[in-house]
Amino acid sequence: MAYYQNGLERDRLASGARRIEFLRMWDLLQRHLPPPPAQVLDVGGGAGAYAIPLAAAGYEVHLVDPVPLHAEQAAQASHDAAVPLASITVGDARELRAAGESCDVVLLLGPLYHLTSKDDRLTALCEARRVVRPGGTVVAKALSRFYPVFEGLTAGEWPRPDWMEKVAHFLGDGQYRNPAGDPGQFTTSYFHRPEELPGEIRDAGLDLREFVAISGSLKLLPDLTRWLDSADSRDHVLSLLRLLEAEPSLTGMSQNFLAIAQAPDRQP
Repeated sequence: MAYYQNGLERDRLASGARRIEFLRMWDLLQRHLPPPPAQVLDVGGGAGAYAIPLAAAGYEVHLVDPVPLHAEQAAQASHDAAVPLASITVGDARELRAAGESCDVVLLLGPLYHLTSKDDRLTALCEARRVVRPGGTVVAKALSRFYPVFEGLTAGEWPRPDWMEKVAHFLGDGQYRNPAGDPGQFTTSYFHRPEELPGEIRDAGLDLREFVAISGSLKLLPDLTRWLDSADSRDHVLSLLRLLEAEPSLTGMSQNFLAIAQAPDRQP
């Protein structure tokens, strides 16, 4: 909570190389969500990075986030937008206030990697299954355990004396902590192995439809910002990532990956 109260999340995906995550997520949402006017519950939706454009595209969007500052920022963005959000609520992914079978889509693009125990992640996924209609869509994002190792190398963290020991421990359990509270680093989080997220989806009683890499490892490349600044090269980058998104041998090297799941149809 203290980390996100720094207010850095609102503009995180708006500039530089970080834009690749938003561009890829938007491409995936456009391809996998039912057409508007479907009802979308954006759980852990932050300041509205995806909720606001989804509302503009014709969806009825309800945003839930545990951080009061994010709810305030989303409310301001909704007020300024041509199409406002349907609702904004401070809440917890593990205990949603939404009624059962009340929405067409549940987005979990933030909660799972901040729920560091499997039991909590399954609770959040089961809550998503509870509130989505039979046959509805659940979209869940996770962070890859292997990408940060190479990110650390490119950032010059190696060869610090304790670096290899920390890497070995992190690769073993996927748990990351920032005990000093440095806002320049990430915060309490869990990084999945690629096979874990599909397993958690199935354990929650959801049917996995697609499992894809989101932004690959492109953020490691020094020229990515320049490529994204040009419309032509940006389109080439997105086309390449779309071509490679479902290749299992590359998924673990992606910074993040996405499960697109479906709630079972109601039994007779």
